Amino acid sequence: MNSSDLKNDSYLSIEGVSKKFEQFQAVRHTNLKIRKGEIFCLLGPSGCGKTTLLRMLAGFEQPSEGRSFWMDRN
Repeated sequence: MNSSDLKNDSYLSIEGVSKKFEQFQAVRHTNLKIRKGEIFCLLGPSGCGKTTLLRMLAGFEQPSEGRSFWMDRN
């Protein structure tokens, strides 16, 4: 899958997103595509990066690597 595939028909997508805090890798090479009208749930154990991922999607944190697209805008 390439970046044009991720952007097409998606409302929100991330490509290769990672977040590192000093030596701690909070999120590692994550890809996600959510289409308009789709219901989405983010599940996982404590400390796996759920909140960090949501903070990056909301713009409160900048990813160390990768890109995000909202309504086909980078």
